[in-house]
Amino acid sequence: MDTQQVSAPSRASSRVPGRVTAFGVIHVNAVHTSRFTVVGNHLAQHGELSLTAIGLAVHIQSLPDGAKIGIKVLADRFPESEARIAAALRELEEYAYLERRRERVPGGKVVTRTISYNRPSAVPKPPGMPEPQVAPGRPAVAALPLPAPKPTSAPAPAQPPARPDAPPELTPPPRPRTGTPAPPPSLLPQPQVPDLERQRVATDLLAGLRREEPRLLLAERDVSSLAPAVAAWLERDTHPDDLRRTLTADLPEPLRHPAALLAHRLTVLLPPPLPAAPPGAMARDPLQNCDRCDRAFRAPVPGCCRGCRTDTRAAA
Repeated sequence: MDTQQVSAPSRASSRVPGRVTAFGVIHVNAVHTSRFTVVGNHLAQHGELSLTAIGLAVHIQSLPDGAKIGIKVLADRFPESEARIAAALRELEEYAYLERRRERVPGGKVVTRTISYNRPSAVPKPPGMPEPQVAPGRPAVAALPLPAPKPTSAPAPAQPPARPDAPPELTPPPRPRTGTPAPPPSLLPQPQVPDLERQRVATDLLAGLRREEPRLLLAERDVSSLAPAVAAWLERDTHPDDLRRTLTADLPEPLRHPAALLAHRLTVLLPPPLPAAPPGAMARDPLQNCDRCDRAFRAPVPGCCRGCRTDTRAAA
């Protein structure tokens, strides 16, 4: 009984498969087949970015092209404050995960273009940009190199010698980089012919929308930027009452950004110009009241109706 049993296990085996440690996280991974985003460890284990910046970068990379990622939009989506989100965006810009450019589009409007990079090392960075550091511990997974193309067994046919009188072969222009698609244009309609009176009517119409709908309270800057689009509607013979009804009908609830809603409606609902009048069509004369019998009749200028003119000639 005093003989030690060396073959007996010292402790019971664990029921969790795989490598078991005394402490730390245990991963239970499932294979994703849809609705997933690939994130590199250079971002997930970044040694300098804050946890808010890393989470914000993952959220931005999971969004489709064209999604809005402004500070106010992100503050409405997440519990973090606008100041904290702005600081996280600046961190992502510092380490080249995000790029924001201010561009002037046709018409004089300045817009912000936002570009997200899922691997900053794949694009040229400005001089002096620090390299991303990975936190010690779990090693980062290196990017796998692309396989080299397999050589073809058949030799390439020999090129015929170039003729001295043959024109030089033109080199095709370089293709644009496909990693950063161009954002869709978002320009407001503009009038073809500037008109001060039409511009004044457009400004008054926008400023007076809050009388009919208090939620359409616009800032003076928004009125100035939307007035050319309203003038484009008026230039196409749209009555101000019809335009006012189009802008105020079926407003969403709640209405968070009234200026953005009006800009969308002024752009996508812009009517086509009226077609030209058919040849031979004559405008109808306006209605006039007879100077003698007060009967209504159509004539280019005021005067007497046909009956009164006949009576006057018969009396003469």
